[in-house]
Amino acid sequence: MDSTDSTGNEILPPLGTAEVRIVAASPETARAVAEVLRRCFASTEQRSYPASESGTRLHLTVDTDSVAGPARSWLTTSRPLFGSSPHSDEVS
Repeated sequence: MDSTDSTGNEILPPLGTAEVRIVAASPETARAVAEVLRRCFASTEQRSYPASESGTRLHLTVDTDSVAGPARSWLTTSRPLFGSSPHSDEVS
């Protein structure tokens, strides 16, 4: 399910959060990926939906402002420097 308004524009999650969708062939695989995200970020309870061909789709919202130790250090070092330009293979 896409989050769009009545005009078809995408509705963005609140600042400091990210909507995550996990699609996997088995529910166990999708839950394992969700568990890893929960160890790094505060998150909402996952919502499960069927995907095509007996797969599973999970949705959850993660709070990127409330991160755990390993994720905090990775997020801090992965943020671009102010004023840095995109790499040649990135869309600006």
